[in-house]
Amino acid sequence: MPIDPVLALFSDRFFFAAVAVYTLAILLHAAEYVAARESSRVPALVGAGDADEAAATEPAGRSGSERFGRMAVSVTVLGVLLHVASIVLRGLATERWPLGNMYEFTAAICLAAVVTWLVVLRRSPSLRPAGVFVLPPIWILMFLGGTVLYAQAAPVVPALQSYWLAIHVTTVTIASGLLVVAGVASLLYLLANSGKAAELVAKLPTTAALDRLAYRVTVVAFPIYTFAVIAGAIWAEAAWGRFWGWDPKETVAFVAWVIYAAYLHARATAGWRTTRAAWINSLGLAVVVFNLFFINMVVAGLHSYAGIG
Repeated sequence: MPIDPVLALFSDRFFFAAVAVYTLAILLHAAEYVAARESSRVPALVGAGDADEAAATEPAGRSGSERFGRMAVSVTVLGVLLHVASIVLRGLATERWPLGNMYEFTAAICLAAVVTWLVVLRRSPSLRPAGVFVLPPIWILMFLGGTVLYAQAAPVVPALQSYWLAIHVTTVTIASGLLVVAGVASLLYLLANSGKAAELVAKLPTTAALDRLAYRVTVVAFPIYTFAVIAGAIWAEAAWGRFWGWDPKETVAFVAWVIYAAYLHARATAGWRTTRAAWINSLGLAVVVFNLFFINMVVAGLHSYAGIG
């Protein structure tokens, strides 16, 4: 199968352009967060006789915060467009589904996470201040994907030349991207609820809003992840003659599934539905990341030949 070097080159360039644009988006979110914090300090720093001046200054501060926030979202949308172009061009360059190695898999997970975040903001704009905490983990994954995990455009090994690649790996990718956003929301909930770093989390959405965000995104991700595990088992039977063999990748994927099932159960159980549930969801994120990197790159198994789900 021939590789188009021009399309592959432009795919790489679009990828790094997306990383650069996401960097700008993070900086704009940071400016939004700082402006919001500064505007909230004004009343505390002025005397009673300066009330009129404070009233005039605070709306200006909010206006600056709002402007930075809107710019950050617009820039993030531009980053998504570049990100999509990168993945599409990789697929066209290789004439296959562009999820054949760790670089492509990580890039797709990050795209799913950013799109999830934009959908969340579309439905709940008040959550936008959390963007300064949600986007950096995604940026780190993209940076690792473009450096440590980068792979030249090439055909996939025969074992991956199956329509199940598009079905199984795509659903794993979408679910993983959703779970990254949900996990970060739970971590922010725990940080805000702990009472520590009060200055840092002062302008975050309320803990109730963060808890709802984590729960609602996980509710969407869990059935997708469940389908991905089932699809993987069907593909395993077709490729290796068995549905389940307790391969390290399969085992950790099942552990993650159990953890997220426990999280959803905890959210419906009195005494567990807030802080304890958030800890469970955070553990689920840790297992997903562990499965993505350590199991794919360190532990030998049937999935080692491509480093994908």
